[in-house]
Order: sequence, then structure tokens, then C-alpha cells
Amino acid sequence: MDMCGWIWMDIVEGGNGIVDRTGERMDARYTVERFVDYLRAAKGLSEHTVAAYRSDVLQCLDALAASGKTELDNVTLGDLRMWMAGESRHVAKSSLARKTIAVRRFFAWALDHNVLTHDPAAALKTPKLPKTLPAVLNETQAGALMDEADTEAAQQGDDPHARAIALRDCAMLEVLYATGIRVAELVSMDLNSVRYGNRTITVTGKGDKQRVVPFGAPAQRALEQWTEQGRPLLVTPRSGQALFLGARGARIDQRIVRGVVHREAARAGVPDISPHALRHSAATHMLDGGADLREVQEMLGHSSLQTTQRYTHVSIEQLKARYAQAFPRA
Repeated sequence: MDMCGWIWMDIVEGGNGIVDRTGERMDARYTVERFVDYLRAAKGLSEHTVAAYRSDVLQCLDALAASGKTELDNVTLGDLRMWMAGESRHVAKSSLARKTIAVRRFFAWALDHNVLTHDPAAALKTPKLPKTLPAVLNETQAGALMDEADTEAAQQGDDPHARAIALRDCAMLEVLYATGIRVAELVSMDLNSVRYGNRTITVTGKGDKQRVVPFGAPAQRALEQWTEQGRPLLVTPRSGQALFLGARGARIDQRIVRGVVHREAARAGVPDISPHALRHSAATHMLDGGADLREVQEMLGHSSLQTTQRYTHVSIEQLKARYAQAFPRA
């Protein structure tokens, strides 16, 4: 039996809704699915986020059921703290924080929707995470990375397919760095997402929120070379309107983009980074160049200014490093 006691296999329709074979109200999994439907309909969360919430809540309920708590109304704050203690032994603090948030949100929803008579997770605290600064390239390193990708594209003249891939990779790197968009936003872009006349792209971010982001002349050149010379060589009936394509013509996968960034960083001799580090780098270099914090917030699509403020710390750390190096009485 799956879910360690939460699931009854013989389900019938009853006068007061779905009931189990004993006549009691439906099991916790049904409650979780209602919660998931609510997240999709009312909160506009991405499918990835919804799937993570679902998995985290089910894992928690599974652990509670294994310890004898097979009724949601019988779960206590102490039970949830015991669950957290168990999870802390084999997951990272960041993962435990995510799981805790999901569980806390589930129980709050259950109380609001009259599934429970109390919320045992109301006082459940999220583990404190160490305040680590995001990894970034400096401006010289970022320039070296872009130059390496451009050189790679120029050297693939004899093999049309290899040149198409190199032009694509160069355009993806330029767009990631020029705009600071997320890799998920990059791969979801279509041809009509790009406006060359005013050098802007329209991206769909978290919660299906759209925003318009500017890009510069190098990114425009890379995009035009890709769409005019590279993309036509990879197009298949599977391509649709996708801006960036995989080697077989379908919309490119996030995993491929990450691989491109790691590979080009190694070729350029810069620190190994991820696409998200290019996002961090773009934000930091914007602030270093004098951009307003709220302008960077708008560009990155952050719902909270506090999230964007992390990048001011990076800029301050770089300033301190330059100060220590340059000032005679540092």
C-alpha cells in the first residue's frame, strides 16, 4: 500500500463527496491534489514549482504516516519538527527550507478550506540559510567569455551544421548576459519575442508574468547571425516558432544551454559558471555601471526589491577588493 497508510484503494462516490471504503472522508492524497489544483488555478505558479510543492508535501505526509500519524487533524507542531529533524540529516539546508515552506503552505491552505480545524505548521520556522553572495564574473571575464563564443562561431566555416550550432551558442550566451534572463525564459522564447527595432525582448517569467527587457548591439548581431544564417540549417517540422533550437530541430532544452555555458567558460579560461551566474553577473555589472536598483529589479523580473539587493552586496565586495588593492593605506 502506497503512502504508508494514507491511501485507501477502494474509492466510491458518496453523498458528501468522495469517501473511502470505510465511509470516512477521502485520504490525504486527495487533499494534496486539491491543494495542487489550487496552486495552479489561484497562484499562477509554474508546473515545475507546483510539482516540487506536491512532491515535498507528499514526502512529509509519508514520513508522518510511517510514524503513526495517519490523520491530518492529529498532526502536531512537534510531529512536523520531528520530520524536519529527520530530513535535516540527509538534505541540504536549502532543500529543507523549500520543503518546509511547501508544507507550511499546505497546512495553511487546508485550514482556510475547512479541511482541518487547526494549523499545526503555523509556527513551523524555516531553517536559516547562510547568506552567500551569488557567483559572478567580473567584466573582463564576461568579455572573454563572449569573445570566445564569437571566435568559435567564426572558425566553423567549413561545416554548416557546426557553424549553426556555434552561432546558436554565441547568441544564447550574448542574450543571457545582455539581459540577465533565466535559462527557462531563454528556452521558452519564440521568434516574435525579439524586437530588433528597439532592441528589446519579451519574456515570460515566474507566475507567467511578462516583461520587456533591453539588449545591446553585440547581442543583436549575434541574434541576427543566428536567425539568418544558423537557425535555417536546423529547422525541422518540430521547430515551430522556437527561437533557439536543439541539434535535431526541436526547441532547445535547458540542460543543453547549461552545458554550453560550462563548456564555453572552460574554453575562455574563466571560472566555471552556470547560466544563472551570467544573470548574477549582468545584474552586478548594471549596478556597478550606475543603474538604479529598481531598474535592475524590473530587468530581472524580481517581485521583491530585497531579492535584487543581494547584488549590491556583490558590488560592495568588489569595491572593497579594489580598494584593498589600489589604496595605499588600505
